[in-house]
Formats: sequence, C-alpha cells, structure tokens
Amino acid sequence: MSSPIRKVVVVGTGTMGQGIAQVTATAGYVTHLYDVDAPRIAKAIDGIKSATDRLVQKGKMLNEARSEMIGALVAAPDLAVASEGADLVIEAAPEVMNLKVEVLSRVKGAASPGAILASNTSSLSITEIGQRVGAKERTVGLHFFNPPPVMELLEVVRGLDTSDATVDACLAFAKRLGKTAIVVRDAPGFATSRLGVALGAEAIRMLESGVASVADIDRAMELGYRHPMGPLKLTDLVGLDVRLAILEHLHKEVGEQFRPPSLLRQMVRAGRLGKKSGEGFYKWTPEGPVAVERA
Repeated sequence: MSSPIRKVVVVGTGTMGQGIAQVTATAGYVTHLYDVDAPRIAKAIDGIKSATDRLVQKGKMLNEARSEMIGALVAAPDLAVASEGADLVIEAAPEVMNLKVEVLSRVKGAASPGAILASNTSSLSITEIGQRVGAKERTVGLHFFNPPPVMELLEVVRGLDTSDATVDACLAFAKRLGKTAIVVRDAPGFATSRLGVALGAEAIRMLESGVASVADIDRAMELGYRHPMGPLKLTDLVGLDVRLAILEHLHKEVGEQFRPPSLLRQMVRAGRLGKKSGEGFYKWTPEGPVAVERA
C-alpha cells in the first residue's frame, strides 16, 4: 500500500468484532468500533475493558499497556465519520453476502483512497465481495479465530484480483498483531472453515446416530488427537447458526458432503445457538459448560 496502516475501523460488535478490536488496539492501532445498534458499542468496549482488567490481575498484561489500549479504542456511532481517513476496515457482520457488500460499499467512499477493505468472513467469496464493492485490488479476507485475543492464526484470503500490495500489507499487519498468517486462495470455505465444519458436521451426525455422547465425542478429539477443544464445544462457541450458514454455503458450492445435519437445523430453529444463547450441545453456566446428553 502507499502508506502504512494507522487507523483501523472494525464494523460489528459481536464476539468476533469485539475481539478483533481488542487485538488491534492492543497492537497500538487507533481502532474505531462501529455497530448499527449504537448501545452495543459501549457494551463491547466495556467488555474489552473487563477482559483486559482480568489479564492485568493475572499478570498477563501490564497496566500501562492496558491504559494505552483503552486510549486507542474509539466508539464510532456514525460509520461514515468513522471511515474518514481509515487505512483498514474490517467488517465482522453476519455471514450474509449482501450485508457484507453493503457495509464495505458504505465505507469505501469515506476511507483513504488506498484503504484495505477486509472481511472476516469464514466462507463467502472475497472475489465476489471485491467485484460488487468496486474495489477488487484492495479487498481481502482477514479471517480471525474465536477468541481473537487468544488464537494465533490469521487466515489471509486472496481474491482473484487482490493485489500483491494488499496481501503484503496484511501480512505486515498480522505480524504486528502477533499473529501467524497463512495465505489461501479464494475457494469455498478457504482452508480452515472447510476442514473445521467438516469435522464439526460429522461429530453432529455421530451424535444423531448414537455413536457416542456429547462429552465422549469431544474427549475423543481432545485426548486422541490433542485438539484443544472438541468439535461440539467449538460449535457452541462459534454459534450453531454460524456453522449452519457456512455448511449451507459449502453444500451449495462444493457438494453433498457438506449437507447440514438435521439435528443442527433443529437446534437452530429451537434457538439453541450455543454459548451466546446459553445452550447448544452444552449448557453454559457460570460454573462452566455442562454437556447436554440426549436420549
């Protein structure tokens, strides 16, 4: 890019947006946090303050660093104003193509002429987003993982027309965040989502057919394959609705192996979306998650 990244705008204050804003502000980037629901912005910033206060109490973050991080966070109730002079915009909106295109189209005119327009999508086409926004060369996928302050990986997704300069700037950005980046081409599900949802979907099918319990399916992967978290618990953290949307997209784009399990559809219809709703494959209590074992 013609100039280094200084000002970052994060669009969306859900779990991912809040976490991304924490990471970028901690790395020293002036970070404007926007949400269409303005009260959620203050709630997200309070959440970041609480999370980093716990890090200070545990000795994992210096109080001075926390103060600097909080100083770098800016509540942004107006997207156009927030986007003025931005060098990087990261949208963390729901997995709906039209919504992501709308958000990035709105900020394109107000941001710096060479600003990077990034999507945190886990499965949608970066090439299509860039084409529809009208900024093909500077549209890129920056796929963070949940929770962003903890997870080391950053998947940089290169669209068909994404420029070398954009990719190089994103790799430098990842390094400053303390993330390890991988670069993948724009294929359905990229690398991580395609593998991750395949494992998660098969775990749900195993539960459906009574192969093993929720807890034992997760233990199988945690203890047998050294996964830090089992696929059903991870699905709860990601959100069952998010996983369903990704599977539906991959089923359409890739093939029958990604058909969503019936149980997943039923649970989403019932509002059992995982941690964010309080119950999915686990009940999320103040004392910790408890597996919900079905007859």
